[in-house]
Amino acid sequence: MSTKHTELANFIWSVADLLRGDYKQSEYGRVILPFTVLRRLDCVLEPTKDAVLARYAQLKEQGVTNMEPVLRREAKLSFYNTSPLTFRGLLADQDHVATNLRGYIGGFSPGAADVLDKYAFDTQISRLAEAGLLYQVVAKFADIDLHPDVVSNHQMGYVFEELIRRFSEISNETAGEHFTPREVIKLMVNLLLAPDDDELVTPGIVKKVYDPACGTGGMLSESQAHIQELNPHATVEVYGQELNGETYAICRSDMMLKGGDPTKIAYGNSFSQDGHASERFDYMLANPPFGVEWKKVEKFVKDEAALGFAGRFGAGLPRINDGSLLFLEHMISKMKRPEDGGTRLAIVFNGSPLFTGAAGSGESEIRRWILEEENDWLEGIVALPDQLFYNTGISTYFWILTNRKDEAHKGKVVLVDGREHWAKMRKSLGEKRKQITEEQIADLTRIYASALSIAEDPEHPDHGKVKVFATTDFGYQRITVERPLRLRFEVTEESVAALAEAKALAKYTWRDDLIAAMKSLIGTSAPTRQGFVSKLDQAIAGLGKLPAPVEKAVWEAVSVPDPEGEVQTDRKGNPLPDPDLRDNENVPLGEDIHEYLKCEVLPHVPDAWIDESKTKIGYEIPFTRHFYVYKPPRPLAEIDAEIKALEAQIQALLGEVTR
Repeated sequence: MSTKHTELANFIWSVADLLRGDYKQSEYGRVILPFTVLRRLDCVLEPTKDAVLARYAQLKEQGVTNMEPVLRREAKLSFYNTSPLTFRGLLADQDHVATNLRGYIGGFSPGAADVLDKYAFDTQISRLAEAGLLYQVVAKFADIDLHPDVVSNHQMGYVFEELIRRFSEISNETAGEHFTPREVIKLMVNLLLAPDDDELVTPGIVKKVYDPACGTGGMLSESQAHIQELNPHATVEVYGQELNGETYAICRSDMMLKGGDPTKIAYGNSFSQDGHASERFDYMLANPPFGVEWKKVEKFVKDEAALGFAGRFGAGLPRINDGSLLFLEHMISKMKRPEDGGTRLAIVFNGSPLFTGAAGSGESEIRRWILEEENDWLEGIVALPDQLFYNTGISTYFWILTNRKDEAHKGKVVLVDGREHWAKMRKSLGEKRKQITEEQIADLTRIYASALSIAEDPEHPDHGKVKVFATTDFGYQRITVERPLRLRFEVTEESVAALAEAKALAKYTWRDDLIAAMKSLIGTSAPTRQGFVSKLDQAIAGLGKLPAPVEKAVWEAVSVPDPEGEVQTDRKGNPLPDPDLRDNENVPLGEDIHEYLKCEVLPHVPDAWIDESKTKIGYEIPFTRHFYVYKPPRPLAEIDAEIKALEAQIQALLGEVTR
């Protein structure tokens, strides 16, 4: 394997040498990846090529229109090629290699042709031909033997993944959108699958794995490899969907090169074009793009949300500029029922889905739906180091959900702090400056698996990295605390000027008369509304009864907030709230809000009350707060000594410079 890998790596970079100058380094993959696919497909089809061509001619003569099922059986694969040309045969006519290559590609069955189309391969053929490189590149690839007898499906998959990794790393500006670091995937797969290792060794098992934002397919490949390493005889069916055409092509190519079923990789937006609408899966995992808006599919998503839980988005909709939680809702909709074996899923998020959105918001309602007792899906969250991904240095988290929690985990959520499990990379790749080592992956896997017992043992060395909470611990009641509106009343030049600007007066012909009447009251004041009414009525007697909007504007102009002023009431005698003194408090779920008011609020503001009509239930997961450790500031004497030492060093350096 290592020799074959080295040979292919040397070959790859010899092709890159040809492209240098005409292609930017970040563009090499646009040529090398589809050519690798094309050469592999040609080698794989070689044993049945003649039989397929003969059958194709026969069917054509018979006038058969739907040849695909027959030709697939003849090829003994999920794809075939009906062109009389072969890849090596393209070299026979150097002057027409572009025309012949296009004709050869045109002979592929629809699935394989679609992959090459998503690579925008025709554009590269034209570009290579114009640069005078096409024949040389074809000749290079014709020299490499990728026949299955020489390079197995497993080896080919490994080599192709290595190609993807290399090209992603030299294209740092876009790598993070479609490529998740390998060690992150391995840890994620471990946490997802490790609890089921005993079950996965069962003879003859069949498992379905799904990634709704599969990128180049790394998570699918790793989960498949994990299961088959435990059980070589297990059948693992991988399904995915990808929006970006080129990465869709890479993922589907990978499936073809490994001998998998490429038709299970769908193209398009998972929200508006669900490629696996009727499927349910044993395992799901995803690294959706962070903070990407969903405006392009807004109408579709909102229409489906209107169906409630008959659709995928019945729990709620997050804000338009971050669709992360939509992916989670989409995945939950594809869980198998517990009685059918249930599902485990893992997803990578940034910090936003933990706490963004107040009580009653879409995000809070989605968290509530996941955590509430009748669902109880959230098993755990693992905080990862920052600077772990290629295109962002922000902190990230694994969320692990399941609808088949064991008894020990029911009603509980495990939080694991893995932020210190990292090693510095020798060379940064984009924003990626840290990596998780094999030992650290094993350590975090062990900690997560033993989290409940670690949390119960204060003497355990990893105790500080684990917290276990009841699902209800993340719920709270958002209460609105009101205080009475207290006013006194007076007319000043400022209040008259404010009234003169009021829109409510603009359309009335007697506006100036009202302003004049109010000016006559400048200097007038009263501590109570009733005491002011008589003076006001006397001043505006000639104007008759004021329209309600005007009367409201007058009172707003002459009302002055005053902590010692009169409490204002409605017609029933209930105190009116002062919007400026309104406050909101988060009360833990299960705690009596009136007891909270009595103990926490009334000792400080005895006239406060709760407007119960505004109380909302919210859910948030303040991960960082739970693991915060207070570090007292250093003593001033220590800081002062350090400053003096630095000053002495600077003086010494300056002395050396001036000698």
